[in-house]
Amino acid sequence: MSGELLTLDRFEEAYETVSRVTLRTELTYSDYYSELTGAKVYLKPENMQRTGAYKIRGAYYKISTLTDEERSRGIITASAGNHAQGVAYAAHAYGAKAVIVMPTTTPLIKVNRTKALGAEVILYGDVYDESCEHAYKLAEENGYTFIHPFDDLMVAAGQGSIAMEIIKEQPLADTILVPVGGGGLAAGVSTLAKLLKPNIRVIGVEPEGAACLKASFEAGKVTTLDKVSTIADGTAVKTPGSLIFPYLQKNLDEVVTVADEELVMAFLDMVENHKMVVENSGLLTVAALKHLDLAGHKAVCVLSGGNMDVITMSSVVQQGLILRDRIFTVSVLLPDKPGELSRVSGIIAEENGNVIKLEHNQFVSINRNAAVELRITLEAFGTEHKNTILGRLEKEGYKPRLVRTAV
Repeated sequence: MSGELLTLDRFEEAYETVSRVTLRTELTYSDYYSELTGAKVYLKPENMQRTGAYKIRGAYYKISTLTDEERSRGIITASAGNHAQGVAYAAHAYGAKAVIVMPTTTPLIKVNRTKALGAEVILYGDVYDESCEHAYKLAEENGYTFIHPFDDLMVAAGQGSIAMEIIKEQPLADTILVPVGGGGLAAGVSTLAKLLKPNIRVIGVEPEGAACLKASFEAGKVTTLDKVSTIADGTAVKTPGSLIFPYLQKNLDEVVTVADEELVMAFLDMVENHKMVVENSGLLTVAALKHLDLAGHKAVCVLSGGNMDVITMSSVVQQGLILRDRIFTVSVLLPDKPGELSRVSGIIAEENGNVIKLEHNQFVSINRNAAVELRITLEAFGTEHKNTILGRLEKEGYKPRLVRTAV
């Protein structure tokens, strides 16, 4: 073993170690994304992994390399959720105390699951970076052994076991897409992938609102963003890891960014086409496919996790339906006379629109020819169907106006 370097020997040891506790997340061929891209697209479903994310790999391998004395002092880390569960699981497996500092914005499901694995949870800070600073302080005060969620070569070596599994299962894969937060997963996967297949292409994907690695690549050095704002809470990181940055520079071929709206629509695609729940950070790779020309290639998208709370899920589904024009709200002004409501309802029914909600307001105007506002929230098949309904209302003499907020 060559010290703390990401060598093939190190990756091999990490792979064998994490194999003792990880579940087999076999590649899933995606008819949907393959047809969309003209490539053969496979999904690496780490959302189905133990603790619901890939993070158990790096956490377990890192803790396996600690001395008994380091473990006996207790382990502390900071995490937006998935690394927390990985550390909690691994610490419990080794009989060590685990303290996890999480941002106050962390979804409740991640907090509760971390506690259920035996860890002490401290909520501190609005974003990961503030939580991490607090965790360092507690480590110094209490003598805990700190495990960084991504800026640690042994953690990255554990995450790299994903690349070993991908290439073993699909040796002809020529492209791997991997989500990027702080860069630990991307460093491990890209470095091992290049060691095993020097010509393979590895693409990192970040949310537009937290593109710290893209900014760092452009600056040629580790760069800290002023702020982060994204629904992909697991990758909401201001600064990429400095220890792993050289590996990212050397082994990542490209960094792509995607907008939050694209993640919302990717969630719907994943649920409807693959019957899988994948958290927003885990959807980065499939959302990026439309930005790349992969026709004729064999690509693997790493779905990094699936720990999404039900409230967030319902909000994402609702927003996705709105963005896809499958739910919309229209306002029409009606004459104040009997039968008008029935007439509008009949038009919508004839065009196969499904009414979800209806608001009838008789006090919008004193003009009796346009005195009643009818706001109707409708379910449609998509943009074409929505436009058909609107066109029919116009043809029948109404002046439909789309309302921004649908539900």
